[in-house]
Amino acid sequence: MRGTGGDPAARATVLATGLPDEDLVGQVLMPYAYGSSANSVSAASAAGNRRLAGVDTPAEMITRYRPGGLILVGFSADDPTAATNPTTNVDNPAQVRALITGLRAAAASLPASLPLLIGTDQEYGVVTRIRSGVVQLPSALALGAAADPELTRRAWAAAGADLAALGLNAVFAPVADVIADGGAGSIGSRSYGSDPGAVAAQVDAAVRGIRSTGLASTVKHFPGHGHTAADSHAVLPVLAQGLAELDAVDLPPFVSGISAGTDLVMSGHLDVRAIDPGVPATFSPKVLIDLLRGRLGFTGVVISDALRMTPARRWPADEAAVRALLAGNDLLLQPPDLAAAWRGLLGALRSGRLPRPRLIEAVTRILALKLRLADGPEPPDMSTMDGDGQRTAAGRVAAAAVTVLRGGCGVPLVSGPVRVTTSAGRDRQRDWLTGALAAQGVSVVESGGVEVHLVGYGDTEADLSPGAAVTVGMDLPHLLERAGSGTLVATYSSSRASMDALAAVLAGRSPAPGRSPVRLSGLPRSAC
Repeated sequence: MRGTGGDPAARATVLATGLPDEDLVGQVLMPYAYGSSANSVSAASAAGNRRLAGVDTPAEMITRYRPGGLILVGFSADDPTAATNPTTNVDNPAQVRALITGLRAAAASLPASLPLLIGTDQEYGVVTRIRSGVVQLPSALALGAAADPELTRRAWAAAGADLAALGLNAVFAPVADVIADGGAGSIGSRSYGSDPGAVAAQVDAAVRGIRSTGLASTVKHFPGHGHTAADSHAVLPVLAQGLAELDAVDLPPFVSGISAGTDLVMSGHLDVRAIDPGVPATFSPKVLIDLLRGRLGFTGVVISDALRMTPARRWPADEAAVRALLAGNDLLLQPPDLAAAWRGLLGALRSGRLPRPRLIEAVTRILALKLRLADGPEPPDMSTMDGDGQRTAAGRVAAAAVTVLRGGCGVPLVSGPVRVTTSAGRDRQRDWLTGALAAQGVSVVESGGVEVHLVGYGDTEADLSPGAAVTVGMDLPHLLERAGSGTLVATYSSSRASMDALAAVLAGRSPAPGRSPVRLSGLPRSAC
């Protein structure tokens, strides 16, 4: 379908109205599949696919259910403790490109020959599915600390080019959730910060950067997951704000993303008490139709958060699929039982419970997006991935994020031999920082010396080192409130670019221009 010309929306309307029921139902589904290849998978992956969809391989899933797309996931059906490595969808760039090529070939072999939407959760930071062979940006919170939307746009344009080279055409980012200043909740450093206006500016820049590479962007989790204490993977979080607070705090980044042209908005599994108490937003017409479509004017594709998550499983997979579509979602992500969801939608369509115009409306939006993406430029060659330009863009925003919260400014923060320590499981960051310090001319030793201690995602007060001269926060900076070190530095991210930027600041070779995008008790936004 690439380069066929004509208005994608008009072509989508013609296509959707002419599709048989089985294709219409398939197009609103975006499942996951097990395995690293489209056509040849391990025995465990085949068994997982049979449980999910009654087929052995990802290609067979495409052929049987004719889905609108597929999400690449980082989990595996294989035993992670086995001698052989687990086979995920995203082992390495060449494998990802081959998998996507195989999936597209399976879709092209069908009578309708419709393009596929292939996406993944590539937010950077904590939620990053593809970690090798593509540029690694700092976390969203680090971009918020840099507070330069143009750097954010350039960073996402660099990252998007790598993802496009793999064959992806959608990314489930950016996160538009505004977090609370106290550090509680499940979103954490996936957010750009606690100030709605600043987050809105970052979301705008990220959407524009992503879309400049030919990828579809997704703002999530509507209408805002940042001020909830619970994780929607496990329970239904309560969004207790009144309407005025929703308008002032939670919604501005979504409005900004919509204005920037985001292609998709992801609905969240959230109990929005001020609008539809007790009903997950994913299943609420009041949230998705009245608010998102009506008041905010979004005309693109509404995609549900994963239907395999606990709040969506209060109904069987077939019932959940029908309810989610009737509520205003166009694309249903990760149904836990693809076969049941497909049958449920088909049965509801033929019984009249799911009105045909509603289904055609959803499919038309999905097809219009996919046709527009297919008409775009050819993706870059894989040889361009993770090149100097991409690393420079990541390095600049990482350097702009580094924040001194206690200690000197514009001077070396360490003198003499340095020893880098870290909490368990962070050997890679320790090695990166050790190498980067050595490159800056700092002597690094295995014992003795000035201790620089790294803490990050999931660490607690018990992971702090009382003897450290410098403590560095590589995630939410709130743990630094309880650190006794004379020098406190936040990078908000554990990427290699962030460790390189940190080394330059510690050595006194670079300033620390960042400002904390969240308020901290007893600490300034920046000591500089």
